[in-house]
Amino acid sequence: MSITIIKAGLFTTVQDVGRKGFQHLGINPNGAMDALAMQIANVLIQNKSDEAVIEFFYPAPVIRFNASGFIALSGADFGATINEIPIPINHPIFVPENAVLSFTKKISGHIAYLAIQGGLELNEWMNSYSTNTRAGAGGVEGRVLINDDEIHFKATALQENKQSQLQVLPWMADTKGLYQSQSLRYLPGNEFSQLNTFSQQFMTNAQFTILADSDRMGYRLKGPVLKCKKQMELISSGVTNGTIQLLPNGQCIVLLADHQTSGGYPRIGHIIQSDIPTLVQQSPGSIIRLIPVNMETAEKINNRQAQYLQQLKNACTLQLNAYHRH
Repeated sequence: MSITIIKAGLFTTVQDVGRKGFQHLGINPNGAMDALAMQIANVLIQNKSDEAVIEFFYPAPVIRFNASGFIALSGADFGATINEIPIPINHPIFVPENAVLSFTKKISGHIAYLAIQGGLELNEWMNSYSTNTRAGAGGVEGRVLINDDEIHFKATALQENKQSQLQVLPWMADTKGLYQSQSLRYLPGNEFSQLNTFSQQFMTNAQFTILADSDRMGYRLKGPVLKCKKQMELISSGVTNGTIQLLPNGQCIVLLADHQTSGGYPRIGHIIQSDIPTLVQQSPGSIIRLIPVNMETAEKINNRQAQYLQQLKNACTLQLNAYHRH
């Protein structure tokens, strides 16, 4: 039971929810950039929501299924096909043996996810399967996937008992309400009050452009030059996924999945957890706005997202159980 990477695509890696609890040792958290899409893909096929998945950008990989599989794609829509037959994202799909999954064009979004029912057979490193390319650990040999890589996955009853034809199951995840347009909500950070008045106002009204040198470590933003009231010397302190740092040139970077464990630049804000998926699905050149919110609002938004995932999980379980009975 395995897949073979025929063509690797751009920065294709294995990711899960990330490596929690090791930042004090200098270990980056890693994990899926769009944790929401990763969870949706898993829930659609009755995996644990934090099961390891394959994360990829465009140009996307070409993957052969050496055995039949039950899969879901979520996140970006790259025009997926199985044996050149178009298939949708956010649906459970039965893939027959020797089928080839490929992608034709970038339709929407920036990062896509492939989940396979049963999960991937890999070795954990520090309680996670996520790829840490800097440490050379996790995932497949701690690196991006390359041509001819073979990854085994676990057999499931659905793969073994169903027909050998491609089949898109009718139910789906409706993700429209889960992603914002381009307005990202943030909590003011520890050093927000150190910004001068004009810079604080800019953090509410200005547009920021995502720069081309953005990556899994962080998205660099081009916007108005922000300044502090006075020159600051900061002791290096903890940062997290979504932290907005003010760089010496007055521009910002939003730290993401592969962020360093601590930093010495002013932390002027934190993108709320529920809006990080919206941010990472924006391609370089996209324009975003920042909207300040308080902790209570952030928690309500996060709770709504968690509630949706639970409802989706319950609905998919009912549908799959009915499908099994037939």
